[in-house]
Amino acid sequence: MGRIRIRAEGLLKRTQLTDEEFLNMKSHALYGKMLLEKLEDKVPSQKFLEYAIVLAHRHHERWDGTGYPDGLRGDEIPLQARMMSIADVYDALVSDRPYKKAYTHDQAIQLIIEGSGSQFDPNLTDLFTSLSSKIRIISEAVV
Repeated sequence: MGRIRIRAEGLLKRTQLTDEEFLNMKSHALYGKMLLEKLEDKVPSQKFLEYAIVLAHRHHERWDGTGYPDGLRGDEIPLQARMMSIADVYDALVSDRPYKKAYTHDQAIQLIIEGSGSQFDPNLTDLFTSLSSKIRIISEAVV
């Protein structure tokens, strides 16, 4: 959601981001939260917006506490954000980007397994990988 506030040059860059560009890119989590909170102020109470705010704001927190924006760790990270983190990374891995070609499904699953306990909640990683064959079908159907 917050990526709409990120400059196109950063999103489309084919080489590694500078420190300043990466800092700007990381701000998308806060921008997403802010945009959704503005929407929440204008509509009657909607439970899904509460979840959307958490997803937008917290999906880059890491299980080991090295994520952003607030360095939450483990169960401090809301469950829906821990789930979104895995889905977001999977999508990024299996999608072409200006700076990289898409990984295969199997490569993406292996990288997610390698991130278990550091980037990702180990229990959710196990659940995600146990559904790997179904995820492959859904992913390939969308492409």
